[in-house]
Amino acid sequence: MAISLSAQNIVKRYGAVVALADGNLDIHSGEVVALIGANGSGKSTLSKGINGVVVLDGGQLLLDGKPVQFSSPHAARDMGISTVFQELSLIPQMSVEDNIWLGREPLRSGGLVNKKAVREKTEELVALFEKAFKTKIRPEMPVGWLSPDEKQIIEILKAVSADPRILILDEATASLDSRQVQRLFGLVQKWKEEGKAIVFVSHRMEEIFQIGDRYTVLRNGRTVGAGMMKDLNEGELISMMIDKASVLKYSRKTKIEEVKVASQEVYVKVNNMHNDVLQGVSFEVYRGELLGLGGLHGQGQRELLHALFGDIPFQGSVSIEGKPVHFRHPKDAIKHKIALVPGDRSKEGLLIIRSILENLLLPSWKEYRFPLRMKKAFQDGGKIGKSLNLVMAGLDEPVSSLSGGNAQKVVVGKWLNRQPQLLLMDDPTKGVDVGTKTDFYILLSKLCDEGKTIILYSSDDEELLGLCDRVLVMHDGMIRTELSGKSLNKHQLLTASLGASNESVG
Repeated sequence: MAISLSAQNIVKRYGAVVALADGNLDIHSGEVVALIGANGSGKSTLSKGINGVVVLDGGQLLLDGKPVQFSSPHAARDMGISTVFQELSLIPQMSVEDNIWLGREPLRSGGLVNKKAVREKTEELVALFEKAFKTKIRPEMPVGWLSPDEKQIIEILKAVSADPRILILDEATASLDSRQVQRLFGLVQKWKEEGKAIVFVSHRMEEIFQIGDRYTVLRNGRTVGAGMMKDLNEGELISMMIDKASVLKYSRKTKIEEVKVASQEVYVKVNNMHNDVLQGVSFEVYRGELLGLGGLHGQGQRELLHALFGDIPFQGSVSIEGKPVHFRHPKDAIKHKIALVPGDRSKEGLLIIRSILENLLLPSWKEYRFPLRMKKAFQDGGKIGKSLNLVMAGLDEPVSSLSGGNAQKVVVGKWLNRQPQLLLMDDPTKGVDVGTKTDFYILLSKLCDEGKTIILYSSDDEELLGLCDRVLVMHDGMIRTELSGKSLNKHQLLTASLGASNESVG
C-alpha cells in the first residue's frame, strides 16, 4: 500500500527544550495509524509539524515520495492535510457555518459569497452527526451557544469540510460521549473506504485498539516502535511508552505514612464533588502533605483545583479542618488562606503590563495603602524575590521582561506573602527550565516541612513520582485510583492514566 505521507527523523526544539529528537511516522492511504505516547512524548508537536503549525528544525516530510515543506496550516490544507487539534480554533461570536467555512466560502461569479451554498453544505456536514447532537444544531447558531462536545464536533466538521486526503485527529474524542465517539468511528471507517489516511491520537486504550490499524509509539521525543495493532496488547504498548532507564532526580523524604503519624489530621476532605466535568470526586488530604493529581491532560484536574478555589461551581461538600466550606468566589478561598497557581500564567496568573513588584504583592496591596507604604512594599517584594532566586533587573521592571521560568516564580511568589495553608498548583513547572524546576522543588518541600498542604497537578509523571506523598490518578472526571508507597511507580501511573484494564498493571 502506498504511503501518503512520511515524516522522517523530525526534530523540533523550543529553546533548550527538545520536543522532538527523532520523530518518525508513516501514514498510509485507507488506514488509521494510532499515534501513541505518554504526556510530553511529542505527539502534538509531530502533528503540528506535519500540519505546518510549527517550523521543523530537522528531518523531512515526504508527500507521495516527494519532499515537502509547509509554512502554514493553509499550505498543508492546500496539499490535502487537515488537523483537528486539542485546542479548539472556533470563534464563539461567529455562527456554525461561518466557523466551518471561514476563508474558504463558496463564491458566486463575481467573487461574492454564495450564502445558499454555504448553508446547504453546512447542513450536509451537520447531518453527519445529526443523531449524536444533544440539541438541534442550526448553521446560523453562534458557536458560543454550543456545549463543549458540540463545539468539538463542529471543529471536526471544519477539518472534514476541506475534503482532506490526510486527516489528523489529535484528541478529537476527548470531549465526546460514547455515542458521539462511535458515530465518529463510523465516519472514520467510511473515510478509510474512500482512501483517506487517518492519524488518530488518543489516550483512551479502548479507542486505540478499536479504531487503529497500525500504531506508532513516541517516547521522550523519539519514535520507539511501530507495527500492526493486531500484533500488540495493552501491556506491550504500555511497556514501550515507559522509559525504563529513567531515574527520579527529585524526591522528598516525607511520605504519607510519616505525614499521618506526624499530624493525625485530615486538613481537607472532599465528598462527591461533581459538575459538568467532575463525576463524583471524593478524597482526603493531610496537613503537610503534597498530594499529586495525575492522569492525562484534561481529565478534570484543572476543574478540581478551580472548584476548590471557588472559581468553578460544583455540587458536593468540602470541609477544611473539619468545618464545612463552600466558596462562591476566590476571595472567600483567599480569606481561608488558600492560594491557586493557575496553568496559564499569562492569562490567569499575571498582569503582564504591570511591574514585578505589583504582581508579587497583587493579593496583598491593601496592606500597604492609606498611606501607601512603598518602602515596606519594596522590602517585602525583595524578600520574596530572594527566597525564589528571582533573576530580574529590578522590582520596578515590567513582569513581561522576565524569562518564562522567572515569570512563573512571580505567579507562585505573589501568594507567599499571605502565608497560604493550602496551595493549589496547576502544572506549575510546565515549559520552564531545569534550574527553575529545581528551585520549585526545593520550595515545595520547604512549604510542606512548614506544615503547608499542597495539591499539585503535573503533566510530568517523573515530577509526580519524585515529589508526591500520594497521587490520585484522574480519568474522565473521576479518580480512577490512588497510588502510594510501592504502587507509586511509573508503570502503574501510566496504566491508570490511560484507563487500561487491570490485566495491564502487572
